[in-house]
Amino acid sequence: MWGDMGSWGWGWGVFGALHMVLWWVLIILGIVVLIKWLAGSGSRAERETGSRALEVLKERYARGEIGKDEFEQKKRDLSG
Repeated sequence: MWGDMGSWGWGWGVFGALHMVLWWVLIILGIVVLIKWLAGSGSRAERETGSRALEVLKERYARGEIGKDEFEQKKRDLSG
């Protein structure tokens, strides 16, 4: 009765299929994480640059180099 199915039986085929599906899920997940990490590093650099620009703007306003209207306009420009 069991001799026709080989030494591993029918369950090995199911395990092999699940193993293959798991392998592809891990590969795809790794690619997605890599892409998000690469895209996020650029966004982080842009955020840091934007926050630094806002700091400089606040410093200029505090020193009196620019007025309130100009400060508010430039602040809107930086955030938009």
